[in-house]
Amino acid sequence: MRVLHTADWHLGQHFLTGQERTTEQQAFLDWLLLTVQAQAIEVLVIAGDIFDTQSPSYTAQELYYTFLVKMQATGCRDIVVVGGNHDSPTMLNASRQLLRRLRIHVVGGVPADPAEQILHLNAADGRPGLVVCAVPFLRDRDIRLAVPGETLDDRQIRIRQSIAEHYAALAAHEAVLRLREQDVPVLATGHLYAAGGEAREGAERDVHIGGLGLVGAEHFPAAFDYVALGHLHRPQLVGGRAHIRYSGSPVPLSFTEANDKQQVLLLEFAGAGAPVITSIPVPVTRRLQRFHGTLEEVEADILAYDNAAFQHVAWADVLVRSDETPAEVQRRVQAVLQLQKQHVIAPKGVRHQRATEAPDLAEAAIPLALLHELTVDEVFGRRVAGLPPERAAALTATFRELRQLLGESDPQAWGGEAS
Repeated sequence: MRVLHTADWHLGQHFLTGQERTTEQQAFLDWLLLTVQAQAIEVLVIAGDIFDTQSPSYTAQELYYTFLVKMQATGCRDIVVVGGNHDSPTMLNASRQLLRRLRIHVVGGVPADPAEQILHLNAADGRPGLVVCAVPFLRDRDIRLAVPGETLDDRQIRIRQSIAEHYAALAAHEAVLRLREQDVPVLATGHLYAAGGEAREGAERDVHIGGLGLVGAEHFPAAFDYVALGHLHRPQLVGGRAHIRYSGSPVPLSFTEANDKQQVLLLEFAGAGAPVITSIPVPVTRRLQRFHGTLEEVEADILAYDNAAFQHVAWADVLVRSDETPAEVQRRVQAVLQLQKQHVIAPKGVRHQRATEAPDLAEAAIPLALLHELTVDEVFGRRVAGLPPERAAALTATFRELRQLLGESDPQAWGGEAS
């Protein structure tokens, strides 16, 4: 059985200029169609965050559904889609019955009957080929009830135990045990922040209330031959175990991800047991480039920048450390950007820090921004930034719990962007 693991597409993401990244995401989906066909993929697994918001635009939905239709001509027999923390379970599940006719299995949220998370996929000869324990992002209501007065540590322990119990119950299901005894491999999905995982700045953090890594490799039962994870955008293993891993995002979603390795993962199962895993690089069509340094260094780096390897003009994050006046910094940097406008642009302009400031402060400094340019999380993060860490963590935990509850009842009110 040949399986492809991918996650964190974030279709419809708005980045810097407020424009959706439709062109880049369309290029990835076109490439993915060709790759599925060329690699004779039999099952495609998408481990959450298909969309960037819980109320995706028409354009983002069109990308998704058009891709699913085109997949019917590739020879791939089954597609498994699980919801992530950015996805609306209701929106994903709305088309579930129809898509099932096309052998597209959607688990947007935890169903009332846990057995509906267990998918039996046949091989080309019609015999059982793969069992998928399709676990979506586990929301608070899925795994525990709030306990008045519990501490942050108690809350995290409760969440960890509940997640582990959820996976253990699926692994112990009669259908899973029976088929694995017949040498049928078992794959589980997940959309969570595993302990030890490296999260980037911004929306990857705080996927669960409290925001700490909660689940370790030991919490995934041995019955799982592979665990396909989503949420962290950098490809990585969990606990050093090759069969528990994040595929990473196929399109860089922030400047912090610019140097990550965009990939999808090919899994080759020869019966029960760990698969042979091959990383397939995803071509990047737009470079996210940082130019940080002195005024002279930034000028030289921009002028020397070569964008020939990329299809689209690069987007730049420019930070200049200089004791020149802001006006002079802007004049000189904008002059070199103008010379390179066919190759690189700076959508959010040029940030300026005095060279005499401590380097760590200059690097961490946040430029002034209009309110509409900030996410709800970023606004709240700024409000608690000066508080003691424990106090900030507790307030963030409560804030995210409220956001999650309100966002699920009225996604439009929050822009569907809850992390």
